[in-house]
Amino acid sequence: MLQLYDSLSRNKKDFVPLSKGIVKLYVCGITPNNATHLGHAFTYAVFDTLIRYLKFKGLSVTYIQNATDINDGDDVIKQAAEAGKSWTEIARQWIEHFHKQMNALNVLPPDKYILASSVMGQIISMNEALIANGFAYVKNGNVYFDISKFEGYGSLSKYGRDQMLMISQERGNDPTDPNKKNPMDFVLWVKAKGDPNWKSPWGPGRPGWHIECSAMVEEALGDQIDIHGGGRDLIFPHHESEVAQSESFTGKKPYVQFWMHTGMVMFEGEKMSKSLGNLVLVEDLLKKYSSCAIRWLLLSHHYRHPWEYEEDELKNYEKKFKALRSRLQEQNSGDWKKVEGFLEDDFNTPEALRYLEVECGGDTLKKGLDLLGFKI
Repeated sequence: MLQLYDSLSRNKKDFVPLSKGIVKLYVCGITPNNATHLGHAFTYAVFDTLIRYLKFKGLSVTYIQNATDINDGDDVIKQAAEAGKSWTEIARQWIEHFHKQMNALNVLPPDKYILASSVMGQIISMNEALIANGFAYVKNGNVYFDISKFEGYGSLSKYGRDQMLMISQERGNDPTDPNKKNPMDFVLWVKAKGDPNWKSPWGPGRPGWHIECSAMVEEALGDQIDIHGGGRDLIFPHHESEVAQSESFTGKKPYVQFWMHTGMVMFEGEKMSKSLGNLVLVEDLLKKYSSCAIRWLLLSHHYRHPWEYEEDELKNYEKKFKALRSRLQEQNSGDWKKVEGFLEDDFNTPEALRYLEVECGGDTLKKGLDLLGFKI
């Protein structure tokens, strides 16, 4: 029985899909305003490998991933203005770049890749319902979610009010906004500051960041899903707010059976981020190393744990993988049940790789490398 760690309960639990034999899985995608870095690659390689394993176990998986091409922030819009291009052109450019890098790492595409801008009708409908049912309110052309109406706000992150206020402010939620009833209330719709904007019952504007994922999940997968994934930095405020919106909209709990969050990838002692300028880009690594070595580096770290990128580690995996290829022709060795056992225990790819590397050869080794997504 596959056991996975759930970020909400903070426990490992037996994975049993809501519908027998069918898995609904959603992973938060990129904001298309920069090149794909190793932190992105870690998250999507992990979920790619998990999906391969779920299918190997005979489950049918519907995998949805998104791109946040538009929201209440201005990242894509500002970059477009600086480049003298449309925001749609900038978004398309970076999305194509992302897909190219993922393909190079043998990360299979999702069943459906959704742009936030493509579900504006669903976003507006959800906002209308939340307002009608008393979970949200309108003020001066903006729509806000009223967190006082959702008892469980904070259950996913386990943060106290002061910590939530600090983090949400760092992520663009202005606690001094005079339109809010409560400093913690978050935006569902913002009044237009210019182009682009969409018509709504509250006037022209753009959707808030959090409501977009709720709308995309609802439209593509329905009221409840089995697994929701993303980087650990999305737990608050993004996923916390997503739970509040979706469960208030549908009246069904839980919105998500298993919350799976990947650890942060660090470089030079800090989390990789555009603002810090410490990104390790996938395209740069692919000029020097094979996709198999990069994938081995990613899966050699447990998905829940933060880790520091060290180039020497990648050099070592390049050598190891080259040596490992020769063992594919050896007599079969190793116990396949042990490989599965490591993966069944909260998807422990590091231990599975170590076992394959040290103990396995022939068909067992080939089967393991195939399952973990290595092109050999």
